Amino acid sequence: MNNAKRQEIFRRLREINPRPTTELDYSTPFELLVAVTLSAQATDVGVNKATRKLFPVANTPAAILALGEEGLKKYIATIGLFNAKARNVIATCRILVEDYAGEVPRTRAALEALPGVGRKTANVVLNTAFGEPTIAVDTHIFRVANRTGLARGKNVRTVEDQLDKTVPASFKQDAHHWLILHGRYVCKARKPDCPACVIRDLCEFTDKTAATETA
Repeated sequence: MNNAKRQEIFRRLREINPRPTTELDYSTPFELLVAVTLSAQATDVGVNKATRKLFPVANTPAAILALGEEGLKKYIATIGLFNAKARNVIATCRILVEDYAGEVPRTRAALEALPGVGRKTANVVLNTAFGEPTIAVDTHIFRVANRTGLARGKNVRTVEDQLDKTVPASFKQDAHHWLILHGRYVCKARKPDCPACVIRDLCEFTDKTAATETA
């Protein structure tokens, strides 16, 4: 895919959604960190239902530590893998209180050192909370990048590195959100809605669906 085509893809995505953002509910970097940690193998809708009850009660590392692991589980029990996630969040809160005065660190290395925080979560926090032009490759972005030809690779890191090199600088800050939303609502896993796609003519996917196939 050439640069002119990439420019046009992101120009169109920006045109229909000038200010994209995460669908996770949050108001502080710490709330975002917790929400993204909880979102692994879970839906944003499910995480939001839990955090709407949790955050009014405890939305700082110290407050969640005061809840304790069992107390936290009561709020997140509807989320998949909640036992492991509760352990990780509590351990993360302890590190934040002891080493960072309760603040979320702003470097990748420090974020990835937190329990349950991998590269994708760190990228989301760096991008959405701190305005860094990172691209967090989840299953949606991995699928969209490979299908469209924006970036092809057999694993998420390869796709991330390709996107980091090729996404035009003027679009990089929001590229993560545009691609996730496109994958979630248009370029869906089982049956992409190609007739409704604003980048259909630019996409290099060879098995595009027809209008009669979207019902």
